[in-house]
Amino acid sequence: MFSHSQHQASLSRSNDPTGRCVYTFEVISPQETSCTGNSTKSEMDEVLTRLTLLEAMVSQLIAGGSSGTGTGGLRNNDEYLQEAYAQVTRERNQLQLEQERLKTQVQKLQSTLAELSLEAERLRQRPCEQTNTSGGTLHENRPLRDPGYHFKNTSYQEMKAEVKKLPATHLIPEGNHSLTGCGELLSVGDPVLHRKADAITGKYGVWLQDPDPQGPYYTKNTVWRIDAVGKEVRQLFIYENIDQFSKGFPMKVLVLPEPMESTGATVYQDSLYYQRRRSRTLLRYNLTSENLASRMDLPHAGFHGQHPYSWGGYTDIDLAVDEQGLWAIYSTSKAKGAIIISQLDPESMKVRRSWETKIRKNSVGNAFMMCGRLFTIASYTTANTTINYMFDTATNEGQSIAVPFMNKYRYNSMVDYNHDQRKLYAWDNFHMVTYDVRLGWAGQGSS
Repeated sequence: MFSHSQHQASLSRSNDPTGRCVYTFEVISPQETSCTGNSTKSEMDEVLTRLTLLEAMVSQLIAGGSSGTGTGGLRNNDEYLQEAYAQVTRERNQLQLEQERLKTQVQKLQSTLAELSLEAERLRQRPCEQTNTSGGTLHENRPLRDPGYHFKNTSYQEMKAEVKKLPATHLIPEGNHSLTGCGELLSVGDPVLHRKADAITGKYGVWLQDPDPQGPYYTKNTVWRIDAVGKEVRQLFIYENIDQFSKGFPMKVLVLPEPMESTGATVYQDSLYYQRRRSRTLLRYNLTSENLASRMDLPHAGFHGQHPYSWGGYTDIDLAVDEQGLWAIYSTSKAKGAIIISQLDPESMKVRRSWETKIRKNSVGNAFMMCGRLFTIASYTTANTTINYMFDTATNEGQSIAVPFMNKYRYNSMVDYNHDQRKLYAWDNFHMVTYDVRLGWAGQGSS
């Protein structure tokens, strides 16, 4: 056997099964420590095959392989056997090292797999959570309660005598109050009359303007009106602007596909949102295509006189819009009549998150949303009443307040806030009125 650079190449001679003399030239790769394959098993198989062949060759040589005297310079038989044995030893050592390497790899993979399995099991067992802006944990679709609210405490709905100032909203980034108009509610102006209904069906109802229309057909000037007295409330009157509304000249009248319950409807982004009669089902009616776009049952919400405002009228579910989007004001049996506020997805009307307050819905005359806060009105019939309670969804805190409010016509059945006009819209005993609101914040004055 000739050998050039012992660990690089070797030349061997042996007889094949037919007796012919065969020379074999082998070269060891200077870079690859092992031959790569498609898998760990294929690598092991290749090494084992090579080892088997080498051991067979040694056995044949020991059994009487010819030493040969042919080609000059070939080593004698002893040298040949020594070289072959050294080659087999190297291959065996290489196989052992490869086995150790693969064993270590398998152990690491098994350890990693075990850790991942434990982590997956831990995540499956942990409930879905999200964090609110105040740093606490907010459980999706689970009502949050006022601090100090206790179901067993039957006096929880009583108003506090102490009057506090309203804090500036935490939902609006600092420095942007002048763009949104959000801040402390300083005062509400006297009602301004725009229209008086001329039939008994107009004793109470809904009238408003869309603060955020999306299409070119209807604008912020368009006025929407629904007379809510009757068993089958379906007619939606549309006016081009407030002047045409005051004169009683509608440009169009739509007939809703399903009847409406009471005065809790609202208009937002070219859709009318309302409660279906005698149900907790919410409907979104697309005002552009004039068809129902979506419907959803408001989970566990009271309806048809279970948890109305103090004036009755089946006002169990009151839909509202403010700077933060679409809201539902209602209660459930579990809440024992306490007001629940839920923020809704404008497309599907599914509940995004909910808060539970400590004031009973039937203890107040009406309510509205402004800057992510709930405001309640103490009475619907007292001429000079107050906005008596505020709940801030940003802080999950509620408190008693005292902002003067006038029910000029002594039967206020609907109050909604329009953040674009910065006005309250109300329906007071046949009279459709608006109130200017004055807001302010530290260092910014008021508007």
